[in-house]
Amino acid sequence: MNTKLKLKYIGIAFSTLILFGCKGDKAQKGTEEMEQTVSKQPLGENNIAHKWSEIALLATANDTEKFNPRPTITSRFLGLTFVAIFDAWSRYDGKAIPVYLEGVDRRPQSEHTLENKQIAISYAAFRALNEYYYSDKELFNDFMVELGLDPNNESLDPNTPEGIGNLAAKAVIEARKGDGANQYGEEEGSNGKPYFNYTGYEPVNSANSNVDPNRWQPKYFSDGKGGKFAPACLTPFWDRVAPVSLKSGDQFRPGPPPKIGSEQLQKEVQEVVELQANLSDYQKALVEFMRDGPQSVQQAGHWLNFAQEVSKRDNHTLDQDVKMLFYNQVVAMDAFIASWDSKMYYDFARPFALVHEYYSGKTIKGWGGVGKGMIEMDGGQWRPYSPDTFLCPPFPSYTSGHSTISGGCAEALKLWTGSDKFGYETQLVAGALTEPDNLGDTITLKFPTFTETAQMAGISRVLGGYHIQSENIAGLELGIDVAREAWTFYKKHIGEE
Repeated sequence: MNTKLKLKYIGIAFSTLILFGCKGDKAQKGTEEMEQTVSKQPLGENNIAHKWSEIALLATANDTEKFNPRPTITSRFLGLTFVAIFDAWSRYDGKAIPVYLEGVDRRPQSEHTLENKQIAISYAAFRALNEYYYSDKELFNDFMVELGLDPNNESLDPNTPEGIGNLAAKAVIEARKGDGANQYGEEEGSNGKPYFNYTGYEPVNSANSNVDPNRWQPKYFSDGKGGKFAPACLTPFWDRVAPVSLKSGDQFRPGPPPKIGSEQLQKEVQEVVELQANLSDYQKALVEFMRDGPQSVQQAGHWLNFAQEVSKRDNHTLDQDVKMLFYNQVVAMDAFIASWDSKMYYDFARPFALVHEYYSGKTIKGWGGVGKGMIEMDGGQWRPYSPDTFLCPPFPSYTSGHSTISGGCAEALKLWTGSDKFGYETQLVAGALTEPDNLGDTITLKFPTFTETAQMAGISRVLGGYHIQSENIAGLELGIDVAREAWTFYKKHIGEE
Protein backbone atom coordinates (compact mmCIF):
# COMPACT_ATOMS: atom_id res chain seq x y z
CA MET A 1 0.00 0.00 0.00
CA ASN A 2 1.39 3.43 -0.83
CA THR A 3 2.14 5.89 1.97
CA LYS A 4 -0.84 8.12 1.25
CA LEU A 5 -3.36 5.29 1.46
CA LYS A 6 -1.65 3.80 4.50
CA LEU A 7 -1.88 7.10 6.34
CA LYS A 8 -5.53 7.45 5.38
CA TYR A 9 -6.49 4.05 6.69
CA ILE A 10 -4.12 3.59 9.63
CA GLY A 11 -6.74 5.37 11.74
CA ILE A 12 -9.26 2.73 10.79
CA ALA A 13 -6.93 -0.05 11.83
CA PHE A 14 -5.83 1.60 15.08
CA SER A 15 -9.40 2.14 16.27
CA THR A 16 -10.38 -1.38 15.26
CA LEU A 17 -7.51 -3.40 16.73
CA ILE A 18 -9.05 -3.16 20.17
CA LEU A 19 -12.27 -4.73 18.89
CA PHE A 20 -10.83 -8.19 18.48
CA GLY A 21 -8.97 -8.50 21.78
CA CYS A 22 -7.03 -11.67 22.41
CA LYS A 23 -8.16 -14.20 19.81
CA GLY A 24 -6.60 -17.03 21.78
CA ASP A 25 -9.32 -16.75 24.44
CA LYS A 26 -12.41 -18.34 22.88
CA ALA A 27 -14.24 -19.00 26.15
CA GLN A 28 -18.00 -18.85 25.84
CA LYS A 29 -19.64 -15.76 27.19
CA GLY A 30 -22.83 -15.76 29.18
CA THR A 31 -25.87 -13.76 28.17
CA GLU A 32 -25.16 -11.00 30.67
CA GLU A 33 -21.56 -10.59 29.48
CA MET A 34 -22.67 -10.50 25.83
CA GLU A 35 -25.23 -7.77 26.60
CA GLN A 36 -22.50 -5.72 28.24
CA THR A 37 -20.29 -6.22 25.20
CA VAL A 38 -23.07 -5.05 22.88
CA SER A 39 -23.67 -1.96 24.99
CA LYS A 40 -19.99 -1.03 24.67
CA GLN A 41 -19.47 -1.92 21.03
CA PRO A 42 -18.15 0.62 18.52
CA LEU A 43 -20.86 2.59 16.74
CA GLY A 44 -21.27 4.38 13.43
CA GLU A 45 -18.04 4.83 11.52
CA ASN A 46 -16.19 2.87 14.22
CA ASN A 47 -17.95 -0.44 13.68
CA ILE A 48 -16.12 -2.97 11.53
CA ALA A 49 -18.88 -3.35 8.92
CA HIS A 50 -18.69 0.38 8.28
CA LYS A 51 -14.91 0.22 8.07
CA TRP A 52 -15.01 -2.54 5.47
CA SER A 53 -17.47 -0.41 3.49
CA GLU A 54 -14.84 2.34 3.43
CA ILE A 55 -12.25 -0.10 2.12
CA ALA A 56 -14.74 -1.25 -0.53
CA LEU A 57 -15.32 2.34 -1.65
CA LEU A 58 -11.60 2.97 -1.91
CA ALA A 59 -11.25 -0.15 -4.04
CA THR A 60 -14.10 1.06 -6.25
CA ALA A 61 -12.43 4.43 -6.76
CA ASN A 62 -9.18 2.66 -7.61
CA ASP A 63 -11.05 0.42 -10.06
CA THR A 64 -12.35 3.51 -11.86
CA GLU A 65 -8.85 4.91 -12.19
CA LYS A 66 -7.44 1.63 -13.51
CA PHE A 67 -10.24 0.44 -15.78
CA ASN A 68 -12.27 3.62 -16.51
CA PRO A 69 -15.85 4.00 -15.27
CA ARG A 70 -17.75 0.72 -15.38
CA PRO A 71 -20.70 1.27 -13.05
CA THR A 72 -22.48 -1.99 -13.84
CA ILE A 73 -19.45 -4.09 -12.98
CA THR A 74 -18.55 -2.30 -9.76
CA SER A 75 -22.20 -2.40 -8.61
CA ARG A 76 -21.98 -6.19 -8.82
CA PHE A 77 -18.67 -6.23 -6.95
CA LEU A 78 -20.14 -4.15 -4.13
CA GLY A 79 -23.44 -6.00 -4.03
CA LEU A 80 -21.83 -9.43 -3.81
CA THR A 81 -19.28 -8.29 -1.23
CA PHE A 82 -22.07 -7.19 1.09
CA VAL A 83 -23.99 -10.41 0.44
CA ALA A 84 -20.89 -12.32 1.57
CA ILE A 85 -20.62 -10.16 4.69
CA PHE A 86 -24.31 -10.72 5.44
CA ASP A 87 -24.10 -14.47 4.93
CA ALA A 88 -21.13 -14.77 7.29
CA TRP A 89 -22.86 -12.61 9.91
CA SER A 90 -26.10 -14.60 9.61
CA ARG A 91 -24.51 -17.63 11.31
CA TYR A 92 -24.09 -15.50 14.45
CA ASP A 93 -27.63 -14.11 14.42
CA GLY A 94 -30.71 -15.76 15.88
CA LYS A 95 -32.97 -15.52 12.81
CA ALA A 96 -31.09 -14.45 9.65
CA ILE A 97 -31.08 -16.73 6.59
CA PRO A 98 -28.04 -16.59 4.27
CA VAL A 99 -28.46 -15.94 0.56
CA TYR A 100 -25.86 -18.32 -0.88
CA LEU A 101 -24.13 -20.00 2.08
CA GLU A 102 -25.39 -23.56 2.48
CA GLY A 103 -24.52 -26.44 4.77
CA VAL A 104 -23.22 -24.24 7.59
CA ASP A 105 -25.26 -24.39 10.76
CA ARG A 106 -26.19 -21.37 12.81
CA ARG A 107 -23.76 -21.11 15.70
CA PRO A 108 -24.99 -21.59 19.28
CA GLN A 109 -26.35 -18.50 21.04
CA SER A 110 -23.32 -18.44 23.33
CA GLU A 111 -21.10 -17.78 20.28
CA HIS A 112 -23.09 -14.79 19.02
CA THR A 113 -20.43 -12.43 20.29
CA LEU A 114 -19.21 -9.19 18.81
CA GLU A 115 -15.73 -10.63 18.37
CA ASN A 116 -16.94 -13.64 16.40
CA LYS A 117 -19.11 -11.48 14.16
CA GLN A 118 -16.22 -9.12 13.48
CA ILE A 119 -13.85 -11.93 12.57
CA ALA A 120 -16.39 -13.72 10.35
CA ILE A 121 -17.41 -10.66 8.36
CA SER A 122 -13.79 -9.52 8.04
CA TYR A 123 -12.78 -12.78 6.38
CA ALA A 124 -15.89 -12.70 4.18
CA ALA A 125 -15.14 -9.12 3.09
CA PHE A 126 -11.47 -9.87 2.59
CA ARG A 127 -12.06 -12.92 0.38
CA ALA A 128 -14.84 -11.29 -1.65
CA LEU A 129 -12.92 -8.07 -2.23
CA ASN A 130 -9.85 -10.04 -3.29
CA GLU A 131 -11.94 -11.90 -5.85
CA TYR A 132 -13.64 -8.87 -7.34
CA TYR A 133 -11.08 -6.08 -6.89
CA TYR A 134 -8.11 -8.35 -7.57
CA SER A 135 -5.73 -5.48 -8.39
CA ASP A 136 -5.99 -4.14 -4.82
CA LYS A 137 -4.89 -7.27 -2.97
CA GLU A 138 -2.18 -5.36 -1.13
CA LEU A 139 -4.72 -2.91 0.27
CA PHE A 140 -6.88 -5.71 1.65
CA ASN A 141 -3.92 -7.72 2.99
CA ASP A 142 -2.52 -4.71 4.80
CA PHE A 143 -5.88 -3.91 6.35
CA MET A 144 -6.28 -7.47 7.66
CA VAL A 145 -2.81 -7.37 9.19
CA GLU A 146 -3.57 -4.02 10.79
CA LEU A 147 -6.70 -5.57 12.28
CA GLY A 148 -4.60 -8.34 13.79
CA LEU A 149 -6.04 -10.99 11.47
CA ASP A 150 -4.08 -13.43 9.35
CA PRO A 151 -4.79 -12.89 5.63
CA ASN A 152 -3.29 -16.32 4.91
CA ASN A 153 -5.83 -18.14 7.06
CA GLU A 154 -7.85 -20.07 4.47
CA SER A 155 -9.66 -22.28 6.96
CA LEU A 156 -13.03 -23.65 5.85
CA ASP A 157 -13.90 -24.94 9.32
CA PRO A 158 -17.61 -24.13 9.82
CA ASN A 159 -17.11 -24.15 13.59
CA THR A 160 -14.88 -21.06 13.61
CA PRO A 161 -15.57 -17.44 12.60
CA GLU A 162 -12.54 -17.49 10.28
CA GLY A 163 -13.87 -20.57 8.53
CA ILE A 164 -17.41 -19.22 8.30
CA GLY A 165 -16.16 -15.96 6.76
CA ASN A 166 -14.10 -17.81 4.18
CA LEU A 167 -16.97 -20.19 3.44
CA ALA A 168 -19.44 -17.33 3.00
CA ALA A 169 -17.24 -15.59 0.42
CA LYS A 170 -16.56 -18.88 -1.34
CA ALA A 171 -20.28 -19.64 -1.56
CA VAL A 172 -21.06 -16.25 -3.09
CA ILE A 173 -18.19 -16.44 -5.58
CA GLU A 174 -19.14 -19.94 -6.73
CA ALA A 175 -22.87 -19.22 -6.90
CA ARG A 176 -22.34 -16.19 -9.10
CA LYS A 177 -20.08 -17.79 -11.67
CA GLY A 178 -22.02 -17.99 -14.91
CA ASP A 179 -24.57 -15.39 -13.76
CA GLY A 180 -24.37 -13.52 -17.07
CA ALA A 181 -21.82 -10.92 -15.99
CA ASN A 182 -19.11 -12.82 -17.88
CA GLN A 183 -16.52 -11.97 -15.23
CA TYR A 184 -14.39 -14.96 -16.14
CA GLY A 185 -15.05 -14.97 -19.89
CA GLU A 186 -17.14 -18.08 -19.29
CA GLU A 187 -20.10 -17.20 -21.51
CA GLU A 188 -20.29 -18.88 -24.89
CA GLY A 189 -18.69 -16.77 -27.59
CA SER A 190 -16.36 -14.93 -25.21
CA ASN A 191 -13.18 -16.84 -26.09
CA GLY A 192 -12.22 -16.65 -22.42
CA LYS A 193 -12.14 -12.85 -22.43
CA PRO A 194 -13.68 -11.34 -19.26
CA TYR A 195 -16.63 -9.02 -19.80
CA PHE A 196 -16.55 -9.66 -23.55
CA ASN A 197 -19.76 -8.69 -25.38
CA TYR A 198 -21.07 -12.19 -25.92
CA THR A 199 -24.50 -10.96 -27.12
CA GLY A 200 -23.13 -9.57 -30.39
CA TYR A 201 -24.86 -6.22 -29.83
CA GLU A 202 -23.78 -3.51 -32.27
CA PRO A 203 -25.39 -0.07 -32.48
CA VAL A 204 -27.37 0.63 -35.64
CA ASN A 205 -25.70 4.05 -35.77
CA SER A 206 -21.99 4.79 -35.96
CA ALA A 207 -20.25 7.84 -34.55
CA ASN A 208 -20.19 9.25 -38.09
CA SER A 209 -23.63 8.24 -39.34
CA ASN A 210 -26.99 8.49 -37.58
CA VAL A 211 -29.29 6.36 -39.74
CA ASP A 212 -31.99 5.92 -37.09
CA PRO A 213 -32.14 8.96 -34.77
CA ASN A 214 -34.42 7.15 -32.32
CA ARG A 215 -31.62 4.69 -31.56
CA TRP A 216 -28.40 5.15 -29.60
CA GLN A 217 -25.44 6.68 -31.40
CA PRO A 218 -21.83 6.42 -30.11
CA LYS A 219 -20.07 9.79 -29.81
CA TYR A 220 -16.45 10.86 -30.03
CA PHE A 221 -14.48 11.63 -26.86
CA SER A 222 -11.07 13.24 -26.57
CA ASP A 223 -8.33 10.77 -25.68
CA GLY A 224 -6.55 13.52 -23.76
CA LYS A 225 -3.62 13.39 -26.18
CA GLY A 226 -4.97 15.38 -29.10
CA GLY A 227 -6.85 12.47 -30.68
CA LYS A 228 -10.39 11.18 -30.42
CA PHE A 229 -12.21 7.86 -30.07
CA ALA A 230 -15.79 6.65 -29.86
CA PRO A 231 -16.27 4.22 -26.92
CA ALA A 232 -18.23 1.05 -27.57
CA CYS A 233 -21.37 0.30 -25.57
CA LEU A 234 -20.52 -0.52 -21.95
CA THR A 235 -21.55 -4.06 -20.94
CA PRO A 236 -24.44 -4.43 -23.43
CA PHE A 237 -25.08 -7.87 -21.93
CA TRP A 238 -25.88 -6.59 -18.43
CA ASP A 239 -29.58 -7.11 -18.99
CA ARG A 240 -28.80 -10.84 -18.87
CA VAL A 241 -27.15 -10.76 -15.44
CA ALA A 242 -29.13 -12.70 -12.82
CA PRO A 243 -30.48 -10.36 -10.12
CA VAL A 244 -30.15 -11.17 -6.42
CA SER A 245 -33.62 -10.10 -5.24
CA LEU A 246 -35.70 -9.70 -8.41
CA LYS A 247 -37.38 -12.48 -10.33
CA SER A 248 -35.77 -11.16 -13.54
CA GLY A 249 -34.23 -8.02 -14.96
CA ASP A 250 -37.37 -7.22 -16.95
CA GLN A 251 -39.75 -7.68 -13.99
CA PHE A 252 -40.56 -3.96 -13.84
CA ARG A 253 -39.63 -2.89 -17.37
CA PRO A 254 -41.23 0.53 -18.07
CA GLY A 255 -43.20 1.44 -21.15
CA PRO A 256 -41.40 2.97 -24.16
CA PRO A 257 -39.80 6.41 -24.39
CA PRO A 258 -41.28 9.13 -26.59
CA LYS A 259 -40.16 8.95 -30.20
CA ILE A 260 -39.14 11.52 -32.80
CA GLY A 261 -42.25 13.09 -34.28
CA SER A 262 -44.05 13.18 -30.93
CA GLU A 263 -44.86 16.47 -29.25
CA GLN A 264 -43.55 15.09 -25.96
CA LEU A 265 -40.05 14.38 -27.25
CA GLN A 266 -39.83 17.74 -28.99
CA LYS A 267 -40.70 19.49 -25.72
CA GLU A 268 -38.30 17.38 -23.66
CA VAL A 269 -35.36 17.98 -26.00
CA GLN A 270 -36.17 21.69 -25.95
CA GLU A 271 -36.18 21.56 -22.15
CA VAL A 272 -32.66 20.07 -22.11
CA VAL A 273 -31.36 22.85 -24.40
CA GLU A 274 -32.99 25.62 -22.38
CA LEU A 275 -31.89 24.24 -19.03
CA GLN A 276 -28.27 23.98 -20.11
CA ALA A 277 -28.26 27.46 -21.62
CA ASN A 278 -29.26 28.89 -18.23
CA LEU A 279 -27.29 26.74 -15.80
CA SER A 280 -26.74 28.46 -12.46
CA ASP A 281 -23.71 27.82 -10.29
CA TYR A 282 -25.93 25.77 -8.00
CA GLN A 283 -27.07 23.61 -10.91
CA LYS A 284 -23.52 23.18 -12.20
CA ALA A 285 -22.41 22.05 -8.75
CA LEU A 286 -25.31 19.59 -8.58
CA VAL A 287 -24.45 18.14 -12.00
CA GLU A 288 -20.82 17.71 -10.99
CA PHE A 289 -21.52 16.23 -7.58
CA MET A 290 -23.91 13.63 -8.95
CA ARG A 291 -21.61 12.89 -11.91
CA ASP A 292 -19.03 12.02 -9.24
CA GLY A 293 -15.87 13.23 -10.99
CA PRO A 294 -12.34 11.81 -10.60
CA GLN A 295 -11.90 8.84 -8.23
CA SER A 296 -15.54 8.07 -8.94
CA VAL A 297 -17.29 5.31 -7.05
CA GLN A 298 -20.20 5.31 -9.54
CA GLN A 299 -23.85 5.31 -8.47
CA ALA A 300 -23.75 2.18 -6.30
CA GLY A 301 -20.77 3.60 -4.45
CA HIS A 302 -22.35 7.03 -4.20
CA TRP A 303 -25.36 5.56 -2.42
CA LEU A 304 -23.11 3.39 -0.28
CA ASN A 305 -21.51 6.63 0.83
CA PHE A 306 -24.93 8.10 1.61
CA ALA A 307 -25.71 4.98 3.64
CA GLN A 308 -22.46 5.49 5.55
CA GLU A 309 -23.68 8.98 6.45
CA VAL A 310 -26.85 7.43 7.88
CA SER A 311 -24.72 5.03 9.93
CA LYS A 312 -22.71 7.91 11.36
CA ARG A 313 -25.81 10.02 11.95
CA ASP A 314 -27.65 7.26 13.82
CA ASN A 315 -24.68 5.59 15.54
CA HIS A 316 -25.31 2.18 14.01
CA THR A 317 -24.16 -1.02 15.62
CA LEU A 318 -22.33 -3.64 13.57
CA ASP A 319 -25.57 -5.64 13.23
CA GLN A 320 -27.44 -2.62 11.91
CA ASP A 321 -24.79 -1.76 9.34
CA VAL A 322 -24.46 -5.33 8.11
CA LYS A 323 -28.20 -5.41 7.42
CA MET A 324 -28.56 -1.89 6.02
CA LEU A 325 -25.54 -2.11 3.70
CA PHE A 326 -26.62 -5.56 2.49
CA TYR A 327 -30.07 -4.27 1.53
CA ASN A 328 -28.75 -1.01 0.11
CA GLN A 329 -26.22 -2.64 -2.18
CA VAL A 330 -28.46 -5.49 -3.33
CA VAL A 331 -30.92 -2.79 -4.44
CA ALA A 332 -28.15 -0.91 -6.27
CA MET A 333 -26.92 -4.05 -8.03
CA ASP A 334 -30.40 -5.16 -9.09
CA ALA A 335 -31.40 -1.63 -10.10
CA PHE A 336 -28.47 -1.57 -12.53
CA ILE A 337 -29.66 -4.85 -14.04
CA ALA A 338 -33.21 -3.51 -14.37
CA SER A 339 -31.98 -0.26 -15.88
CA TRP A 340 -29.82 -2.12 -18.41
CA ASP A 341 -32.78 -4.30 -19.34
CA SER A 342 -34.64 -1.14 -20.32
CA LYS A 343 -31.60 0.44 -21.98
CA MET A 344 -30.84 -2.52 -24.20
CA TYR A 345 -34.50 -3.33 -24.94
CA TYR A 346 -35.30 0.19 -26.21
CA ASP A 347 -31.78 1.14 -27.41
CA PHE A 348 -32.86 4.77 -27.23
CA ALA A 349 -30.94 7.88 -28.30
CA ARG A 350 -29.32 10.32 -25.92
CA PRO A 351 -29.90 14.09 -25.95
CA PHE A 352 -26.38 14.46 -27.40
CA ALA A 353 -27.74 13.11 -30.70
CA LEU A 354 -31.35 14.23 -30.29
CA VAL A 355 -30.40 17.90 -29.94
CA HIS A 356 -28.40 17.59 -33.15
CA GLU A 357 -31.40 16.00 -34.86
CA TYR A 358 -33.79 18.76 -33.80
CA TYR A 359 -31.52 21.80 -33.92
CA SER A 360 -28.86 21.31 -36.62
CA GLY A 361 -28.81 24.41 -38.78
CA LYS A 362 -30.45 26.49 -36.04
CA THR A 363 -28.66 28.91 -33.72
CA ILE A 364 -28.99 28.01 -30.05
CA LYS A 365 -27.18 28.82 -26.83
CA GLY A 366 -25.21 26.09 -25.11
CA TRP A 367 -21.96 25.16 -23.40
CA GLY A 368 -19.15 25.46 -25.92
CA GLY A 369 -16.58 23.42 -24.00
CA VAL A 370 -13.64 24.19 -21.73
CA GLY A 371 -12.51 27.79 -22.10
CA LYS A 372 -15.61 28.83 -24.05
CA GLY A 373 -18.43 28.93 -21.55
CA MET A 374 -22.00 29.46 -22.71
CA ILE A 375 -22.02 30.63 -26.33
CA GLU A 376 -24.26 30.86 -29.36
CA MET A 377 -23.69 27.88 -31.67
CA ASP A 378 -25.20 25.81 -34.41
CA GLY A 379 -27.41 23.15 -32.84
CA GLY A 380 -25.32 20.49 -34.54
CA GLN A 381 -22.40 21.46 -32.25
CA TRP A 382 -24.29 21.11 -28.98
CA ARG A 383 -22.77 18.91 -26.26
CA PRO A 384 -23.47 17.92 -22.64
CA TYR A 385 -21.94 19.88 -19.77
CA SER A 386 -19.08 17.44 -19.34
CA PRO A 387 -15.30 17.17 -19.84
CA ASP A 388 -14.00 16.32 -23.32
CA THR A 389 -12.56 13.03 -22.07
CA PHE A 390 -15.95 11.76 -20.87
CA LEU A 391 -18.61 13.64 -22.76
CA CYS A 392 -21.50 11.26 -22.29
CA PRO A 393 -22.12 7.76 -20.90
CA PRO A 394 -21.43 5.24 -23.69
CA PHE A 395 -24.63 3.23 -23.72
CA PRO A 396 -28.33 3.72 -24.57
CA SER A 397 -30.28 6.30 -22.64
CA TYR A 398 -33.67 5.00 -21.47
CA THR A 399 -33.96 4.71 -18.50
CA SER A 400 -31.52 6.93 -16.65
CA GLY A 401 -29.17 4.79 -14.60
CA HIS A 402 -28.59 7.59 -12.09
CA SER A 403 -32.35 7.94 -11.61
CA THR A 404 -32.96 4.20 -11.33
CA ILE A 405 -30.22 3.53 -8.80
CA SER A 406 -30.98 6.73 -6.87
CA GLY A 407 -34.71 6.07 -6.81
CA GLY A 408 -34.05 2.55 -5.59
CA CYS A 409 -31.44 3.30 -2.96
CA ALA A 410 -33.37 6.30 -1.64
CA GLU A 411 -36.48 4.16 -1.22
CA ALA A 412 -34.35 1.47 0.42
CA LEU A 413 -32.94 3.87 2.99
CA LYS A 414 -36.39 5.28 3.64
CA LEU A 415 -37.85 1.81 4.19
CA TRP A 416 -34.91 0.65 6.28
CA THR A 417 -34.75 3.68 8.60
CA GLY A 418 -38.53 4.12 8.75
CA SER A 419 -38.19 7.78 7.82
CA ASP A 420 -37.48 9.89 4.74
CA LYS A 421 -35.28 12.26 6.74
CA PHE A 422 -31.65 12.49 5.59
CA GLY A 423 -30.05 15.86 6.46
CA TYR A 424 -26.76 15.47 4.60
CA GLU A 425 -24.96 18.41 2.99
CA THR A 426 -21.71 19.01 1.13
CA GLN A 427 -19.77 21.90 -0.39
CA LEU A 428 -18.03 22.21 -3.75
CA VAL A 429 -16.93 24.89 -6.19
CA ALA A 430 -19.14 25.13 -9.27
CA GLY A 431 -17.29 24.21 -12.45
CA ALA A 432 -14.25 22.68 -10.75
CA LEU A 433 -14.72 19.29 -12.43
CA THR A 434 -15.83 20.61 -15.81
CA GLU A 435 -14.43 24.08 -16.55
CA PRO A 436 -11.63 24.78 -14.06
CA ASP A 437 -10.72 27.97 -15.89
CA ASN A 438 -14.20 29.41 -15.20
CA LEU A 439 -14.90 28.62 -11.56
CA GLY A 440 -18.16 29.71 -10.00
CA ASP A 441 -19.20 30.21 -6.40
CA THR A 442 -18.73 27.76 -3.57
CA ILE A 443 -22.04 25.99 -3.31
CA THR A 444 -23.59 24.11 -0.39
CA LEU A 445 -25.77 21.25 -1.59
CA LYS A 446 -28.36 20.16 0.96
CA PHE A 447 -30.18 16.84 0.89
CA PRO A 448 -33.03 17.04 3.43
CA THR A 449 -34.71 13.75 2.53
CA PHE A 450 -33.79 10.55 0.72
CA THR A 451 -36.57 11.15 -1.81
CA GLU A 452 -35.34 14.66 -2.61
CA THR A 453 -31.79 13.36 -2.91
CA ALA A 454 -32.91 10.85 -5.54
CA GLN A 455 -34.87 13.54 -7.36
CA MET A 456 -31.84 15.83 -7.30
CA ALA A 457 -29.68 13.05 -8.72
CA GLY A 458 -32.22 12.46 -11.48
CA ILE A 459 -32.73 16.07 -12.48
CA SER A 460 -28.95 16.61 -12.48
CA ARG A 461 -28.77 14.27 -15.46
CA VAL A 462 -31.29 16.39 -17.37
CA LEU A 463 -29.45 19.59 -16.42
CA GLY A 464 -26.17 18.07 -17.57
CA GLY A 465 -27.62 17.06 -20.94
CA TYR A 466 -27.34 13.30 -20.47
CA HIS A 467 -31.06 12.49 -20.29
CA ILE A 468 -34.49 13.82 -21.14
CA GLN A 469 -37.11 14.18 -18.45
CA SER A 470 -39.08 11.02 -19.26
CA GLU A 471 -35.92 8.95 -18.76
CA ASN A 472 -35.47 10.50 -15.35
CA ILE A 473 -39.08 9.94 -14.26
CA ALA A 474 -39.22 6.36 -15.55
CA GLY A 475 -35.89 5.62 -13.89
CA LEU A 476 -36.98 6.93 -10.49
CA GLU A 477 -40.15 4.83 -10.67
CA LEU A 478 -38.24 1.74 -11.79
CA GLY A 479 -35.81 2.11 -8.89
CA ILE A 480 -38.64 2.37 -6.37
CA ASP A 481 -40.19 -0.82 -7.78
CA VAL A 482 -36.84 -2.62 -7.39
CA ALA A 483 -36.39 -1.41 -3.80
CA ARG A 484 -39.87 -2.52 -2.76
CA GLU A 485 -39.40 -5.96 -4.30
CA ALA A 486 -35.98 -6.23 -2.65
CA TRP A 487 -37.54 -5.23 0.69
CA THR A 488 -39.59 -8.44 0.69
CA PHE A 489 -36.40 -10.37 -0.11
CA TYR A 490 -34.55 -8.53 2.67
CA LYS A 491 -37.25 -9.18 5.29
CA LYS A 492 -37.17 -12.87 4.43
CA HIS A 493 -33.41 -13.08 4.87
CA ILE A 494 -33.33 -11.28 8.19
CA GLY A 495 -35.95 -13.78 9.36
CA GLU A 496 -38.91 -11.44 9.69
CA GLU A 497 -41.17 -12.94 6.99
